[in-house]
Amino acid sequence: MISNRPYLIRALFEWILDNHMTPHLLVDALHPEADVPRKFVEEGRIVLNIAPTAVKDLVISNDMITFSARFGGVPSVVGLPPVAVLGIYARENGHGMIFPQEEGLDSQGSGGQDQAEGSDKAKDERKAKRPALRVVK
Repeated sequence: MISNRPYLIRALFEWILDNHMTPHLLVDALHPEADVPRKFVEEGRIVLNIAPTAVKDLVISNDMITFSARFGGVPSVVGLPPVAVLGIYARENGHGMIFPQEEGLDSQGSGGQDQAEGSDKAKDERKAKRPALRVVK
């Protein structure tokens, strides 16, 4: 099956906007296909405000999320695959969803998994690399 992540991102984006809040994406900035402003990356992650007032030409497709925005006053074009999105939440109250690591799905959702990835060693390596989210008040 293809990933449900882009569908959930779109649904939660609309839900957050319908509640008059500000949608933010938590992104794995180290993902090879993530084109984000590196200056604002911290610990391999970046938080992106994707509110309609903050971005221009936002497109959330099944293959790519793209928009243009200003970072530190400098216009930038951002592009990232949905698999690089670690979570989407409302800035005001933190409500949203953190996504689990997708096992058995590649970025195109073909479902192919290498036999070596099924080994215990590969599973331990994936667990060690899982993103962790901490609450900062």
